[in-house]
Amino acid sequence: MQIVIFVFLTALALTAFSTPLVRRFSIWIGFVDIPAGRKLHKEPMPLMGGVAIFGGAIIALLALFSILPKSFNISAPQVIGMILASGIVALVGLVDDRRNLPASAKLAGQMVGFLILYFFGIQVRLQLPDLLNLVITFLWLAGISNAINFLDNMDGLSAGVSGVVAAFILLLAIFNGQYLVASLSAAILGACLGFLRYNFHPAKIFMGDAGALFLGFLLAVLGLQLRFPNNVNAVTWMVPVFILGLPIFDTSLVVVSRLRRRVNPFTTAGKDHVSHRLVELGFSQREAVLILYLITGAFGMIGLFVANAAIVEAYFVGATVALLGLVAIWRLEWRRKHIIRESG
Repeated sequence: MQIVIFVFLTALALTAFSTPLVRRFSIWIGFVDIPAGRKLHKEPMPLMGGVAIFGGAIIALLALFSILPKSFNISAPQVIGMILASGIVALVGLVDDRRNLPASAKLAGQMVGFLILYFFGIQVRLQLPDLLNLVITFLWLAGISNAINFLDNMDGLSAGVSGVVAAFILLLAIFNGQYLVASLSAAILGACLGFLRYNFHPAKIFMGDAGALFLGFLLAVLGLQLRFPNNVNAVTWMVPVFILGLPIFDTSLVVVSRLRRRVNPFTTAGKDHVSHRLVELGFSQREAVLILYLITGAFGMIGLFVANAAIVEAYFVGATVALLGLVAIWRLEWRRKHIIRESG
């Protein structure tokens, strides 16, 4: 437990200390996000927060492994694989923040990350054909990476939600004695909290695609790495899906909404995320973000329950949550359609 606390506090301190420095450097070199029609900020905003998040989390992990006794049972190759893969994804995101890469280029970066993980033996291991497991692995990694990136549409939202998700993964990993997963989760949690001090509304810096893709990719990897020796795979595959339920719901809502309007859901941005719809309902930006933190926490609690549930209980809960999600998508989309019609 001490190593987890060490990683958390180190990542928290490093990110909190480095974020103002990164902010000044970002302004100095002109690495800023210019306000546009769909964006909520009114002034150019430093866009290198992802560098502080990545640096805080990774340096904390490297500091941990430099002081661990050799007898401590943590797989160094897997750590190297996760750092390399997430580093590639973060680097592609940083280039995208500067050069505005096409979606295919970002997807290619995620493919490289997936191949690195595969080389180090990190993948979905369900009782399915190997090829299908690989396809599911890539879809999960790319889907969650982009879902967290999609969610980065309001001050403090993506960082806070990622922190809550990391906290639940941390709890599950500790319960099952997975100290590598727990340490990585603690690093993400600390980095998110350290960065959130400067990213909560009104934000002083944005994480950009570098931060969002890094967080999404690593959280997806940690979800794959969770193990539940006291339950069966037929149940436990749902646990990371529930813990990451809010980003999945938000992406589903956006895709359904844009397809209904015959708009490309992946190359077109807009104010049609769940956070924007909460603001349309009368909540402030801060209130909308805090509500989504609470919803993420509720999803995490469901994940904790399912981790210890029997098959019938787990699938009943899964079916109920899926039905409620469909109803929520329909209600939010129906209400927004009428709001737009009335305002027009």
